[in-house]
Amino acid sequence: MTLRPFHLAFPVHDLAAARGFYGGLLGCREGRSSDQWIDFDLYGHQIVAHFDPAAEPVAVANAVDGHHVPVPHFGVVLTMADWRSLAERLTAAGVAFGIAPHIRFKGQVGEQATMFFCDPSGNALEFKAFADDAMLFATAVQEKEPA
Repeated sequence: MTLRPFHLAFPVHDLAAARGFYGGLLGCREGRSSDQWIDFDLYGHQIVAHFDPAAEPVAVANAVDGHHVPVPHFGVVLTMADWRSLAERLTAAGVAFGIAPHIRFKGQVGEQATMFFCDPSGNALEFKAFADDAMLFATAVQEKEPA
C-alpha cells in the first residue's frame, strides 16, 4: 500500500504570521489561498491554516517519558537526517521549544528523536524520527532470528 497524504485544517489568528511561520521558517510550499485560509505542503501533506480571530491554544498536556506533551498537536515523522536538519534550523532561528530536540524512550522499544514547538497562534507541533522506522508502531521488542 502506498502511503497517501493526510489533510489537516487548523485555526490561526493571524494569516500573515502563519504564512511566515509555515512558509518561511518551516519551508512549506504554499498552495491555494484566500483571505480566510492558506494551503501549505508540509512534507507532502496538505495542511490548511484557517483564519479565526478568536483562535486560542488548548492548554492540556499529558506526561510522556518525563515531559508534558501538549494535546492536541500535529507534525510529521521525518527521516533522522531531515529531523536533525530541521532541529538545527529551528535552533539557529531561536525557536522557543516546548520540548527541546532530544531522544525519547532511549534504549527502549519505540526510541525516537522528537521536538515540540508552537506556531504563532499557539498550535503545537511535534516532529519526530526513528533510527529504525519499524519502531513507529512497535509494541514489543522484536526478537532477532538466530544466526
